[in-house]
Amino acid sequence: MSTTPRSDTAQAWAGGLTAFAAVLLFIAGILDFFRGIMAIADDDVYLSTPNYVFKFSLTGWGWIQLILGVIAMVVSAGLFTRATWARVVGVGIAALLIIANFLSIPYYPFWSLTLIALYAFVIWALCVVRREP
Repeated sequence: MSTTPRSDTAQAWAGGLTAFAAVLLFIAGILDFFRGIMAIADDDVYLSTPNYVFKFSLTGWGWIQLILGVIAMVVSAGLFTRATWARVVGVGIAALLIIANFLSIPYYPFWSLTLIALYAFVIWALCVVRREP
C-alpha cells in the first residue's frame, strides 16, 4: 500500500496533536501536583466555604489532587511514546481531573476553571486522533 501526501499530512497532524496533548497533560499534572502539596502543607492558601454542598477536608482533597497529578504526569510520558494504552488512560485521567477541579471551584475558582479547560482540550486532542495502523 502506497502512502499518499494526504496520509503523510494526516500522520503529522496526529503526531503533533498527541504530542501537544502529552505536553498539556504533563504541565497540568505538575500544576495539580503542586496544588495538592499546597493543600496538604497549608490550608490557609484556599478560600473557606462553609456552605458549599460538597464539603471535603482540604488536606484529603490535597492528597487526591497530588495523586491524580502524579498519574497524569506518568500517562503523559506514555503519550510521548504514542502508546494506545496511554491515550485511553489519558482520556480517563483527564475526565477524573475535570471532575476533581469542578468540585474544587469554590476553593480556587479561576484556577479550577483554567485547568478544566486544559483537560477538556487534552480529551479532545486524544479523541480526535485516529489510531495508527
